[in-house]
Order: sequence, then structure tokens, then C-alpha cells
Amino acid sequence: MDLKDQLKNLFPNHEETSEPVMEKSNIWLQDDPIICKYEKRKGKPITILEGYTGATSDFKILAKDIKTKLSVGGSFKDDKIIIQGDYRDKIMTMLKEKGFKVKRVGG
Repeated sequence: MDLKDQLKNLFPNHEETSEPVMEKSNIWLQDDPIICKYEKRKGKPITILEGYTGATSDFKILAKDIKTKLSVGGSFKDDKIIIQGDYRDKIMTMLKEKGFKVKRVGG
């Protein structure tokens, strides 16, 4: 017995409706490449992303997405995403998959 049969047993009066499937669209706009650089602050490595020209709320969503996928800490301050640790390669591949242009700076 699959899930549809179980649902029909629980809700016999319910009729199935087909919902339109929305395509994933790229909500971020960008003219120049995002700069991905590496620094050490207080002896600890960090990765900084800057140069985004779109909406601040979209950049905050991107920051949260990066932090959850990498399972690391970080913050969003002064139109910069600060990620704890040196994750330049992983972040650059994630951003390229989303359709961003990325430029690596510093080493």
C-alpha cells in the first residue's frame, strides 16, 4: 500500500488537483564578479565574500545558504559575508552552480 492509497483511506472525499510546477529562477542580479578572499583575523582564517550589487535581503539568504551547506559559522556585515574558515574552493563552486561570476583574491 503506497502513500496515495493511505491518503485515500484517510480522506475519501478529497480530490487530487494538479499544481503547476514552478521553475527555480535565479533571483540574484549581478554586474561585477563576487570577490572571494581569504584573511586571518586574530590568528584564525576567514573567507570574505564582497562585491554583490543586488538586494541586501537576497545576499542575506545566500549567506544563510552557504553557512548551512558548509555547516560553519559566519555573519553578514556591511554588505560582506564572513565565513569562519578557509572554504574558498567550496564556496566558489557553490556560487558558480547558482550562476554567479566569482573572482578569487589573495593566494
